[in-house]
Amino acid sequence: MCGIIGIIGKAPVAPLLVDGLRRLEYRGYDSAGIATLVNGHIGRRRAEGKINNLAALVDSDPLVGTIGIGHTRWATHGRPTQANAHPHASDRVALVHNGIIENFQELRDELSEKGHVFETETDTEVIVHLLTENLNQQMSPQEAVSTALGRLQGAFALAIVFAGRQDLMIGARAGSPLALGYGDGEMYLGSDAMALAPLTDRISYLEEGDWVELSKASAIVHDAADAVVEREIKQTAVSGAMIGKGQYRHFMQKEIFEQPAVIGDTLRSFLNPLRRSIEFPEMPFDLGKIPRLTVCACGTAYLAGWVAKYWFEQIARQPVELDIASEFRYREAPMPEGGVALFVSQSGETIDTLGALRYAKDQGQKILSIVNAPDSAMTRESDMVLRTVAGPEIGVASTKAFTTQLTVLACLAIAAARARGVMDRELEAELSSALTEVPARAAEILNHDEAIREIAHFVSEARDVLYLGRGNMYPIALEGALKLKEISYIHAEGYAAGEMKHGPIALIDENVPVIVCAPSGPLFEKTASNIQEVAARGGQVILLSDKDGIAKIGDRAAMSIELPKIHPFVAPILYALPVQLLAYHTAVIKGTDVDQPRNLAKSVTVE
Repeated sequence: MCGIIGIIGKAPVAPLLVDGLRRLEYRGYDSAGIATLVNGHIGRRRAEGKINNLAALVDSDPLVGTIGIGHTRWATHGRPTQANAHPHASDRVALVHNGIIENFQELRDELSEKGHVFETETDTEVIVHLLTENLNQQMSPQEAVSTALGRLQGAFALAIVFAGRQDLMIGARAGSPLALGYGDGEMYLGSDAMALAPLTDRISYLEEGDWVELSKASAIVHDAADAVVEREIKQTAVSGAMIGKGQYRHFMQKEIFEQPAVIGDTLRSFLNPLRRSIEFPEMPFDLGKIPRLTVCACGTAYLAGWVAKYWFEQIARQPVELDIASEFRYREAPMPEGGVALFVSQSGETIDTLGALRYAKDQGQKILSIVNAPDSAMTRESDMVLRTVAGPEIGVASTKAFTTQLTVLACLAIAAARARGVMDRELEAELSSALTEVPARAAEILNHDEAIREIAHFVSEARDVLYLGRGNMYPIALEGALKLKEISYIHAEGYAAGEMKHGPIALIDENVPVIVCAPSGPLFEKTASNIQEVAARGGQVILLSDKDGIAKIGDRAAMSIELPKIHPFVAPILYALPVQLLAYHTAVIKGTDVDQPRNLAKSVTVE
């Protein structure tokens, strides 16, 4: 979602702020801006569109000053215009804001009655006027912020500077992440460690409800009750070098091709290759005695959870309830005594998933999370965390985070089956061995993607595309459709193959590609029947299968992508790669912004 950076130090900050915003581009945005104190007065530069537009503006009309804040905005309240871009300011205060203020209209009406004039359509501007009103009431900046925070409802991270105060910056968070960086005579604020990577490797994370006073040399952190508290300072491994594209054209392409390595790294965390067994650290609950596992996530992570539902139910005989996190807590689901809730997220900061986590926690569930960001809110609020080892994922459309999530979930399903006494040692060894083959088979797929690139030319001309799959291939069909629509802007839908005749078959003609994920195995013949139904109606079938499956279908498929023959258990992990590549190549052919598709954001920190 939106990105924040703040710097208070000794050198001119404007170029550093712009560079920091470039490192936050992966979060998704549609406008950007910075503000500094120029001789004690607030100076701002804001621009619609990409960071390059802001950089050009700053080059032509420079800002001086050694204290400043910057922001990349993804529009929530108000259109993506220069007027609505952050920072927002009065003559006394300027701030940037991630999140959403739920009671902004109530506060806006109240402040309007007091004579405040609003110039934008944003919810953020109400915070500026609220702080200005408090300052006008002779409050100190610290008092003004503390009082204002008590009035705000919603999720937010803030970085604030005050006219005439070269020695003070204030940050605050509630529901949205905010990192604090320690330098040599400089201090920093950022949405995450990535923004601060070249500036410092000493990072502290504000906790829920915290606010912080920054000077050039120190930070004073207050909790939600205004008590001064200590927050641990950590040495972070994130560096600027980790986020380069290297030899690749796009971050998404780079991250697709990193999957053999990161799947292997993730497997090494849990799989003992010598014993061919899965080994987890001690858990705060008994995996063998869970009455119900509730799985919650959003977007691609939700589809990883959907694959996991098949795995847990089929091999562990574990009852599973799967929910979209944005809906889960609002239906006020009853939770079983002794139940475990499993949450999946790349960032660990997705606001809907965090809300679902907190609901489950209030309902007495043990919380198990699978995350890629080790210092995230979800990590801190869980009873146990299983990390994916994907490294920074910059492309907005998730790729390596998804396959590493699947890898952890597959290991967890095996461990649950063993704990529940429904898997013998021989089967555990078989499935563990299948997992160990995944990195190599993934590399095979990536080393032969020319066929996928050619097929992408055909798909790029379509207006509508259908994806079909059966069993644990059904969520992969959904993921393929999601990826295609995310980055190529082609309308695509994923369906359970058996459901095609209950509606989608009406769409099929020679102009509609139908992409079928169908490894040979127990369900292949059923899916083959659906392929026949598509072919009979002139549909253009693109078959993703192994050599045996392609031979069985023959010329009923207009095009085929041959994949390695693998154990059905690990098929979802490997079949994710060709649907990612197909979406990627299609988007490149269409000329869309692959890494930062329109209207999307990496870490969704608003509801």
